[in-house]
Amino acid sequence: MPYQQVNFMAFNNRFFPFVLLVILIAACGDKKKPSLAGEDPVEVNDFIDFFPDVKLPYQVSDTSLAKKSRDSLLISYKVFSQFVPDSVSRKLFGKGVKPKIYPLGKATAGSRETYLFVKSIAGTTASASVLVFDKSNNLSGSMSLLQPDRSAGTQQTASMDSRFTLYKNVFKKNGDGSISEGKDVYVFNSDAKNFMLIMTDPLEDKVTELINPIDTFSRKQKYTADYGSGKMNLISIRDGRKKGTLTFFIHFEKNNGECTGELKGDATIKSSTTAEYRQPGESCALQFVFSSSSVKIKELEACGSHRGLRCSFDGTYSRKKEPKAKSSKK
Repeated sequence: MPYQQVNFMAFNNRFFPFVLLVILIAACGDKKKPSLAGEDPVEVNDFIDFFPDVKLPYQVSDTSLAKKSRDSLLISYKVFSQFVPDSVSRKLFGKGVKPKIYPLGKATAGSRETYLFVKSIAGTTASASVLVFDKSNNLSGSMSLLQPDRSAGTQQTASMDSRFTLYKNVFKKNGDGSISEGKDVYVFNSDAKNFMLIMTDPLEDKVTELINPIDTFSRKQKYTADYGSGKMNLISIRDGRKKGTLTFFIHFEKNNGECTGELKGDATIKSSTTAEYRQPGESCALQFVFSSSSVKIKELEACGSHRGLRCSFDGTYSRKKEPKAKSSKK
């Protein structure tokens, strides 16, 4: 029996630290996460982790903002104001208003910034904003993305692409039935700690003359040509900058001008009659199928960030005759 007792003690001495470690890990795993709906202070890591991860490109619209949020996702204004100053909400709702806060999503730019998409509600007014936290989890900047108006003739969307570029779009139905689109594009400047406007298309401006940005590119391949009908519908195909590619520019207006779309890029030649456009980090994907007299375009993946909500790039477009070169008079 003494031999057995010695072995039992040796077993305890050998494995006890391991058993203790397992118990400690299990205890840490069972640690209850703090509530963000209460009044007690929370750590900034808990605040950021409360936002669900989203895959870019990510979009929020005025219609999705109008949907009721779950009470379990509520972040109390007391907790919210630990990390975000009152001035952010004051710009949206006025002085002294404490809106209800709900998390929409989170996107992290590697080790640089973390973008938090926030829904705020005060009475019947809702708003979507983006907060930027630096690598030390300090608030570095913020911007309002959209605040639905009461007009039935307008729609708003805000989106972020894979390069962390933000787009704010407004669509307005005009009295003649046409649709006007306004767009502002922003990027975050970490040094200046603010969002920079890098492009804008005013809402009321309508394109009256279409300029083909690749018109002067070479067109030596069999299907390099212009396709489409009318002045405001153009599919321009030119020789690619790399072997095995085509450069294209598309601009269309459908449904009597109610929906427009535009895209410029490079497509990879897949066969003697097909080519595909795919951009890493972007959901949009197009297929081009050529014939001697037309090109058929199909959206393989939705291209909503490049067109209106109620139409697509899909369609068959007739080949245009090449303009005759003007002969020089001697």
